[in-house]
Amino acid sequence: MTEMNRRITLAQRPVGPVGPECFAVDEVERPSPGPGEVLVEVQWLSIDPTIRGWMAMDTYLPAIAIGEPIRSGGLGTVIESNNDAYPVGTRVFGMPGWQQYAVLGGGLQVVPDGIEPEAALSVFGVTGLTAYFGLLDIGRPKEGETVLVSGAAGATGSVAGQIARIKGCRVVGIAGSDEKCAWLTDELGFDAAINYRTDDVPSAIRAACPNGVDVFFDNVGGDILQAALGNLALRGRVVLCGAIAGYNVTEPRPGPNNLTSLIVQRGRMEGFIILDYLPRADEAIGDLATWVLGGDLTYAVDVVDGLDNAPLALDRLFTGANHGKVMVHL
Repeated sequence: MTEMNRRITLAQRPVGPVGPECFAVDEVERPSPGPGEVLVEVQWLSIDPTIRGWMAMDTYLPAIAIGEPIRSGGLGTVIESNNDAYPVGTRVFGMPGWQQYAVLGGGLQVVPDGIEPEAALSVFGVTGLTAYFGLLDIGRPKEGETVLVSGAAGATGSVAGQIARIKGCRVVGIAGSDEKCAWLTDELGFDAAINYRTDDVPSAIRAACPNGVDVFFDNVGGDILQAALGNLALRGRVVLCGAIAGYNVTEPRPGPNNLTSLIVQRGRMEGFIILDYLPRADEAIGDLATWVLGGDLTYAVDVVDGLDNAPLALDRLFTGANHGKVMVHL
């Protein structure tokens, strides 16, 4: 009997919030690997805000084609192999998309024995690498400086803030509930936290960062970015990691109208894409593993069960329902 491959594909491009009409479910014959390829049984999917961009338009990668599986990172086990680097039974991380089985080529990351899937997809995966290189290479914090993080209770922001603390910085996080703010200060060691839903954010930033913001690690954009720019310290650095506040809008949002703060404060604002840093992944993973094993760094995961629930998992990122790294366990 022919084995089938269940997939969630792109039915139409989103306009505004991603709805169920954007997705379709089908079953096709399970693929077979060609020369140099492997067949992976997908067991975990990484759910990231960038998926929304890939569904809508060309970004740093081409847009997902209509009818193709939703692109995403994921972890699985090699069940057929035509590549000696990945024998049958190897656990690998790659870009399988939202499907049960995926044919993948080279360039896969082997997941070492003893590393739990939840850790491999979060603190030791793209999330941890993004926080590490974004903060340390782009933000370049120095001991004693003040680091402000938006989306601080999310997967990347929570790790970035903890790395800043480890490096001897004063850390302030911005999150969307009192519960998340308490988690930042009570469990992750942030010095202060701001609830953007209930606090006056510009005033709260000034109060929490009386000497200004030396490094702003931004996952949100919009009004939060404007507020941070308004309290930038001399020679402050702004790390543009994401802009989730604008991903679901139907019309372009007004940009911050205080970019001249960068001139007055001799500041710098720079974006980055983690793909550029993958050749240095081992450097980051070594430090992250040391901090996790030493109890200096912790992480949270938000697991949704079942491939068919992947669209609901994606929605959790945009409603703020998630707590930590969102992933789907097939």
